[in-house]
Amino acid sequence: MPDYIKKYLEQTSKLALMLNQAEIANAVNILKKARENKGRLFILGVGGSAGNASHAVNDFRKIAGIESYAPTDNVSELTARTNDDGWNSVFKNWLRVSNLNAKDVVLVFSVGGGNLEKNISVNLISAEKFAKEVGAKIIGIVSRDGGFTKEIADCCILIPVLTPETVTPHAEEFQAIVWHLLVSHPEIQVNEMKWESAEKVQVK
Repeated sequence: MPDYIKKYLEQTSKLALMLNQAEIANAVNILKKARENKGRLFILGVGGSAGNASHAVNDFRKIAGIESYAPTDNVSELTARTNDDGWNSVFKNWLRVSNLNAKDVVLVFSVGGGNLEKNISVNLISAEKFAKEVGAKIIGIVSRDGGFTKEIADCCILIPVLTPETVTPHAEEFQAIVWHLLVSHPEIQVNEMKWESAEKVQVK
């Protein structure tokens, strides 16, 4: 329906201008410092956010030169830990065996940010609590009210809600918009991207 298409794209445009630019700059500083200290980046997400985490790992490693990982990329370990230890502790235990420490950063992609009382995304909450225990920094890219992530994160980039019908699609699309902004930021990007470098050759 043309009206829905127009409304959705207008919302996307409006949301981009509503993002807290100071918080994005904060994320840039956290990531830059982590790379300087040879820290690692662990990206957590479930569902569509897990797919985004996998893509983001590629970009942070290849474009930003930051050692990055997503627990959900290893389906064997993920399902083994879920089966043996339980879903709620799967990310926490993965980070523990990875020796998460104060030099590292945990980046959380989530629609709602987790809610312990409602038993939503407890696996993210457990991982974030563990990250705080060891002194790792937490960056959240979340929507709704930000949930537990907004309460505990060192940096929380909140995706505003314009209509209840489009919370999830806008949250997950803006995860991608924000991480692409981060990896292409002059303070973060260390390697040229293929098409940008190819365009320079053609111009010459």
